[in-house]
Amino acid sequence: MKKQIVNFLKFLLFLGIGLGILYLVYQQQSAAFQEECALKGVSPDDCSLIAKVANDFREADYFWILMVLLAFLVSNVSRASRWIMLIRPMGYTPRLINGFLTTILGYFANLGLPRMGEIVRGATLARYEKIPLEKVMGTIVVDRIFDVISILLVTGLALALEYDMILAFAEEHISLGERLGDTGSLLLWFGGFCLAALALFWALRRRIARTRLYRKAVEIGRGFLQGIQTVRKLQRPWLFVFHSVNIWFMYFLMTYLCFFAFEPTTGLSMAAGLVVFVFGGWGIVIPSPGGMGTYHFLAQTALAIYGVSGDDGFSWANIAFFSIQLGCNVLVGILALVFLPVINRHYQPLESVAAPEEQLAA
Repeated sequence: MKKQIVNFLKFLLFLGIGLGILYLVYQQQSAAFQEECALKGVSPDDCSLIAKVANDFREADYFWILMVLLAFLVSNVSRASRWIMLIRPMGYTPRLINGFLTTILGYFANLGLPRMGEIVRGATLARYEKIPLEKVMGTIVVDRIFDVISILLVTGLALALEYDMILAFAEEHISLGERLGDTGSLLLWFGGFCLAALALFWALRRRIARTRLYRKAVEIGRGFLQGIQTVRKLQRPWLFVFHSVNIWFMYFLMTYLCFFAFEPTTGLSMAAGLVVFVFGGWGIVIPSPGGMGTYHFLAQTALAIYGVSGDDGFSWANIAFFSIQLGCNVLVGILALVFLPVINRHYQPLESVAAPEEQLAA
């Protein structure tokens, strides 16, 4: 009961953060929209940003939204395939359908609590495939490590292709000196806290090592390590690379195809799509439900680089965000929640031939 209350409070906290950021973005764009209306001689009563966004949703081309949904599904077939490739060297052979549906279920869980999806998808697959949870979680760590590498590479590509555009926009709109000053102080405090925590752990290390909690943590850590080491035993590394590239290419397409759903963004280039994708991607990384608020702010900022007005950028960000979150994560997530128990009702995983730890470490 206590754990449920804590999780509910966490949900409210992150939801509050997301809604708060979204509200601030809305307030800023609403004020700018009112000023634009005043310049055009439009009455404030006939100038509502909410009404504009609602109208833009009605006029969106939903064929392209369906194409976004298709790209989402293809990306997650590749994600599930890559995940299974990491699990197989440990001697387990999970079904692709279970890997796919648990991955979708993880996205659905992230809408409630950021990063909870990793635990949900790992625990659900472990349950249906009879795999120790710590080993599954180890492969998820590897999966996310490759995601971090991928988003850094994609960010580097976007900067290389559109450096002049991004730099010109940054010089015009951002006071880097002030931002770096604030960030430097924050990093200094964070570094001091980490050093103090490490010193305390070192001083109490022998006492900590005798606790039951420590021994359990070591056991879980070994399972993690075994899961992480599977990357060295991949049977077809080229296929792993293909799925990794395809995941992120489909993510990019989800942004680019969504341009065609909204008239003010239909003329934007693929390079612009890459920049908006990168900005929005970092917005989703920030812990709020599905990137709510943070995605809107950063995607809208990226669109401004290419001359899209703030109100149109806000409309596009809402169309993209809610199409993906509601059309993809919620709808498909609910289907995964329903179908997982059905397709696994009589399923018995094959007897595992778990690879010994020494073999994985070799």
